[in-house]
Amino acid sequence: MAKKVVATLKTSTGKDWAKVIRAVKNPQTGAYTFKTEMMTAEMVKETFK
Repeated sequence: MAKKVVATLKTSTGKDWAKVIRAVKNPQTGAYTFKTEMMTAEMVKETFK
């Protein structure tokens, strides 16, 4: 049976958090893998410039 996970991405300190999922291509095989990261909303804007 699957487990349901509920996460709050906003803390009481006022920082907004976002979950970023990136597709990274392996140069040897050409296959894509997905990496997930939790970062603040400000860092998301800088990451996708």
